[in-house]
Amino acid sequence: MIRAFQIAVVSDSRPKTQDPRPGSRVVGFVSCVLLSFCLIGCTEPKEEPVWEKVKIGDLAPYRSGKPPQAQLLKTINFDVDIFEIPAENISKLDDIWSGLRAKYRRPMRFDNPHAFSANSFSVCFGQIPMWNRVGDLLLAAGGQKITKAALLLADGQAESIVVAGLDSPRTVFFTSTSGSREGANVGPGILGLRIKAEKIPGLRGVCNVNACPVFSPPILSSSIPQLTARAKLREFPFTSAAFGLRMSPGDFVFLGPEKYVGDQTTLGGLFFSKPEGSLFFSATERKGPERKPAVRIFLLVCTGINY
Repeated sequence: MIRAFQIAVVSDSRPKTQDPRPGSRVVGFVSCVLLSFCLIGCTEPKEEPVWEKVKIGDLAPYRSGKPPQAQLLKTINFDVDIFEIPAENISKLDDIWSGLRAKYRRPMRFDNPHAFSANSFSVCFGQIPMWNRVGDLLLAAGGQKITKAALLLADGQAESIVVAGLDSPRTVFFTSTSGSREGANVGPGILGLRIKAEKIPGLRGVCNVNACPVFSPPILSSSIPQLTARAKLREFPFTSAAFGLRMSPGDFVFLGPEKYVGDQTTLGGLFFSKPEGSLFFSATERKGPERKPAVRIFLLVCTGINY
């Protein structure tokens, strides 16, 4: 490199003469330009942040029936099965009551347990290991499933399952929480079982469930909030027949009458009994269906808590 520098100095010291190659200056200029582009092209491009890149997972659709986790609804899910058995077989439910009470002891909440029983309501807690046994006993009692409903409740939301329709005004007698005999003037409308679920803060996979028989008048679809609110004021909750408990997925509640009450002017009779009867098929005898007075049985199953 020192030698090259010396040669360059000597060359500059010579007297200047006209360049015998006129195109050499042009060639040198073009070479400098090309060299500049080469130097610029060798600069490493700035890499795009990885989080700004499009990923394959962003383009591929999710599998049917399995939405992304962020899109899952936060709900408490229940199945409600309503069975009917011939009223003459109600004593066969004793095996279910005794079996569940002997195996499970989950605390129940009542406004008044004596009033709950006086209205001919009875309830027991159970879990999945006992499910098949309960189903077999219901079949042995001539039971048949007549309704199955699925409820997806948001935290604190309530929904009603229709139990019986009232086509005219009537007085329904019941035992109140104070233990007195009272009458509620209701109808027309429906008698239902209102179910409400609430997540318990700090506990995962557990919820508080409350169920209450409620009379509701017909509510016509209306965009006027005042009309809907007025219809709500005509509802009548039978709180003396309400109950509550803690439930997790796999838990169920068995709800039925302590005895058959055919009187449709009483809460227990209206809620559980069907004096006009239903058609029942004999599982052991070869004969046609027979219409018999029926008893309703309710199974409330917690199927999931998505929180």
